[in-house]
Amino acid sequence: MSIKDNIRYPVVAGYFYPKDSIELKDMIKKLFLHRYGPGKEPAISSSRRRETIGYLAPHAGYIYSGPIAAHTYYNLALDGKPETIIVIGTNHTGLGSLVSVYPSGKWITPLGELRVDCELAEEIVYNSELAELDTDAHLEEHSVEVQLPFIQYIFGNDIYILPIVLGLHSYETAEDLAKAINKATTKLNRDTIIIASSDLNHYDPYDITVEKDHKAIEKILSLDSREFYETIINNHITVCGPGGIMTLIEYTKIKAHNKNYKAELLKYANSGDISGDKSMVVGYASIRFYLT
Repeated sequence: MSIKDNIRYPVVAGYFYPKDSIELKDMIKKLFLHRYGPGKEPAISSSRRRETIGYLAPHAGYIYSGPIAAHTYYNLALDGKPETIIVIGTNHTGLGSLVSVYPSGKWITPLGELRVDCELAEEIVYNSELAELDTDAHLEEHSVEVQLPFIQYIFGNDIYILPIVLGLHSYETAEDLAKAINKATTKLNRDTIIIASSDLNHYDPYDITVEKDHKAIEKILSLDSREFYETIINNHITVCGPGGIMTLIEYTKIKAHNKNYKAELLKYANSGDISGDKSMVVGYASIRFYLT
């Protein structure tokens, strides 16, 4: 792997999370210890738990979704250190390609620099009908960025990442991307874990959001992408990253071959649980996808 000239600087440091490295580390520690968090700090396993395929993690401001996201990263530490973490975010800005794979270089956060797996990026794009090497979709996008300090808190900077941002959320897109990731990781023999970055229902009252979110979560846990997508459309459930979730579901099925596979809800809560304001809330979940 080589590092080329692309450098992506943080755009939501000081907004979604602290821009000072000491404050940021302290905040992440408190998120693990939060009453809606795991309740203890993560400990990195000395061996790889390779049955884990990936996780769903929320991507709002840390004060709201951070304790729930901490469940993903507590479990990620138990998996041991992979070579590359693929983070699939959603395109909130409309910039760039519809399926945008960050090509090369490094991403900077207050905790340091993470290198992009350029070989894996090129292989995924080569094997996809839709994906393109592109930096524009990532310029102002927060859904990948907010996952990175958690990754750095656990593993430091000696790990590769591959940011992917989706502006096209359909079953066909997810199926194409999942197949491309599988072909690329298989060819390169790359040890990876996927983080699908998505919040759940947005800006309904507390009780309505809880009801909607549990309908969506039920379909995610059943690992049926089509039913999940139909459910969120038919029930007006405003999940902001369905494409990444469906990609992870489809990729889990591909990796399973003839094995059994499962999704496990690690934690669900919403912004009303955290802030106490239940008038208009956003839902968050951490879910683990793995082979059994």
